[in-house]
Amino acid sequence: MAGREKRRSAAALDGDEQRLRRRQEEAALLLRRIRGLVRWVVEEVAAGRSPSIVLHRYRNYCSAADAASPSPCGCSYDAPVGTDVLTLLHKDCHTSRLNVLLRVLLVVQQLLQQNKHCSKRDIYYMYPSIFVEVAVVDRAINDICILFKCSRHNLNVVPVVKGLVMGWIRFVEGEKKVYCIKNVNAAFSIPISIEAIKDVVSVAHYILVVEKETVFQRLANDKFCERNRCIVITGRGYPDIPTRRFLRYLVEHLHLPAYCLVDSDPYGFDILATYKFGSLKLAYDANLLRVPDIRWLGVFTSDFEDFCLPDCCLLHLSPEDRRKAESILSRCYLHKEAPEWRSELEAMLQKGVKFEIEALSASSISFLSDKYIPQKIKQGRHI
Repeated sequence: MAGREKRRSAAALDGDEQRLRRRQEEAALLLRRIRGLVRWVVEEVAAGRSPSIVLHRYRNYCSAADAASPSPCGCSYDAPVGTDVLTLLHKDCHTSRLNVLLRVLLVVQQLLQQNKHCSKRDIYYMYPSIFVEVAVVDRAINDICILFKCSRHNLNVVPVVKGLVMGWIRFVEGEKKVYCIKNVNAAFSIPISIEAIKDVVSVAHYILVVEKETVFQRLANDKFCERNRCIVITGRGYPDIPTRRFLRYLVEHLHLPAYCLVDSDPYGFDILATYKFGSLKLAYDANLLRVPDIRWLGVFTSDFEDFCLPDCCLLHLSPEDRRKAESILSRCYLHKEAPEWRSELEAMLQKGVKFEIEALSASSISFLSDKYIPQKIKQGRHI
């Protein structure tokens, strides 16, 4: 028995060392490519020529006004749909965009050379008069990822993590042990980088993703995970990259079904769609971030009547809500990949009402954790 444990530990150690070596090799290759590009730009400028850089454009969805249109859209999760040419020759917005890209690239080169990390806000304050706002740096980081066919974490530019996790799981993040399983109702921060995760162990039966921290805390207070073998995650609104990568990692490595619980309103639906289809801004990385098999657990417009909620819980859709819903309904992936989701959103728009997850507490403060979630999962009432 002891011999088997030693062999298993040795195999895990070998696997960790191989992953570390592979990451180091990938970082070294990326650094060489960045140095090569910077050198080429400097040589071009020194020779009096204007360097041009071609960037692919990616789009994981578009607005399909007519689902029955004979000409299908060209949206893809992995193939470019066009190109942009950035040059210093013309004094226009592309010139500024290339200038910003090169400045951010020099910072990234320094980070990789010194094996350090920083945030996009750190980069912004290096040249605030040129970058103007953090969003400009954000776009340059996306441009660099597209240019070198890599992801943000490869650039050593790290986000501020806002996601939380609790439940029947334990893992090691770098040198830190994250043992949720010792106190399944306690919240732990989502790991910044899944590359630092190892020794993942779980006895969970499913993963539950909830839109808001208030709902996450409701489940923690009700000791939901004590009574249900699961892992609960929240992105606290629109999920950041670490939360989406972590969820994708768990689904792939633990082979568990993932359910998502969001408000019955257009913004809740948009958050749900971000998990399943990815965001337009990060379309180039959608295939590495999205969870295509995530299941929509609720809340549905029909839940209001099914669970006999009082009328005071219903709110009317605002004009802004209606515009948001109509915009989402036109997205091509709802026509091609999720017609049932589209029907549910149409029903919300037709009835003109919305309600929050917390409305389920109208009959009982613990109704959500005692009945709603367990019953819907057991009965397969999800889409």
